[in-house]
Amino acid sequence: MFGKETYINRRKKLAASVSDGIIVFLGNNESPANYSDNTYIFRQDSSFLYYFGLDKPSLAAVMDIDSGGEMIFGDDVDMDDIIWMGPQKSISDQAAEVGVGKTYPFGRLAQFVSEAIAKGRRVHYLPQYRFDNQILLGEITGKGVRNVNEGKSEELIRAVVAQRLVKEPCEIVEIDRACDLGYAMHYTAMMLMRPGMTEQELVGAMEGVVISGGYMTAFPTILSQHGETLHNHLHDKVLQTGKLCVIDAGAEIASHYCSDFTRTLPVGGKFDGRQKDIYTIVSTANSFAAEMSRPGITYREVHLATCRLMLQGLWNVGLVKGDIDEALALGVQGLFMPHGLGHNMGLDVHDMENLGENYVGYDPGQERSRQLGLGSLRMARSLVPGHVITDEPGIYFIPALIEQWKAEGKFSDFVNYAALESYYDFGGIRLEDDLLITNSGCRRLGQKRLPITVEEVETAMAR
Repeated sequence: MFGKETYINRRKKLAASVSDGIIVFLGNNESPANYSDNTYIFRQDSSFLYYFGLDKPSLAAVMDIDSGGEMIFGDDVDMDDIIWMGPQKSISDQAAEVGVGKTYPFGRLAQFVSEAIAKGRRVHYLPQYRFDNQILLGEITGKGVRNVNEGKSEELIRAVVAQRLVKEPCEIVEIDRACDLGYAMHYTAMMLMRPGMTEQELVGAMEGVVISGGYMTAFPTILSQHGETLHNHLHDKVLQTGKLCVIDAGAEIASHYCSDFTRTLPVGGKFDGRQKDIYTIVSTANSFAAEMSRPGITYREVHLATCRLMLQGLWNVGLVKGDIDEALALGVQGLFMPHGLGHNMGLDVHDMENLGENYVGYDPGQERSRQLGLGSLRMARSLVPGHVITDEPGIYFIPALIEQWKAEGKFSDFVNYAALESYYDFGGIRLEDDLLITNSGCRRLGQKRLPITVEEVETAMAR
């Protein structure tokens, strides 16, 4: 938790961006794993954390835009809670730590919102992603669970996105810390990977680093020798010499700021000639994207320029043919990279995407493409200092997709389908770093960059 003034100032800025009415923020509740007393690790709602800082379940908060009032709703613990958890701070004491002077029992929230609605006041809230909060908000607003998210406040969404997209110095410190832990997580994999161990053994070692030094993983770890599957969470295979292993993993520290790195490692510690060719295309693209990223350029432009560079690399090895610029315009690159170059990152590893990807990642007037790959670009905005984004180009050989395009005769003037047949067992390569946009360009977050060139990776793994 940051100092009290941080939260006070954030709420003042938000209040100045919303016209009138009240804003309702729901915190998250404990979520049962398999019975009510055995819960998943608690994770507070990120927007509640951002504005109110309290990392406890079963809280809500209201900002009254018209009067300037602020209040937190929650229940003090009873003796049964104290027996099991020990003494706890009162809700009023917790609220005072983040600059809120009024508190009420949680049950008063429904009454407060109902009274505001009865007076014809606007009730602003963000879209809810947890069913219990959808049910609660549907009940207290009278909209019902099925329609509650249709009543979300676009004005509030845009105000929150504008504020949270540009990271404060205190946030950047935390993200750097999360990246340092993410570095340790990935470097552990480089040191421990060996043929014969299972993927799950490596996952366990990596996640142990995060749990011992942070809060939890930022998302379920992706570690697989089938890198052509973009988000493969199966970890049941034995590591085999000659295979490529994609590791996409991140750390979330106690303040809940995240990191998100990807490296692709050769099982056995050495790339073969074909792997070096494709890997070098991707590692060059990763560095190229960082060099391009600066204030004033859109990340859509960076995505497209990076894709062009990769198409040229694939042309050089005989997998793509024809005019590169024409291929880029048509979307040929989607066959090899069916995802976007990156996304925003902060308190959420995909920052604020529960509020709507287009609100978060697209400027007003920017239209989302329908092309495979470009259409999945989560961050297309014009970059400004304070943006934190991922830089994650990749090349994948997905047999089913290649066969489909081939059967349809799709882009046969640009894709060498005959040459691609020998790559059906290749897998995929993705390389990801986290970037902070600065006044003059960008910098990579964290004290050190993970090994990324062929030579750096092979040297690290040889240790």
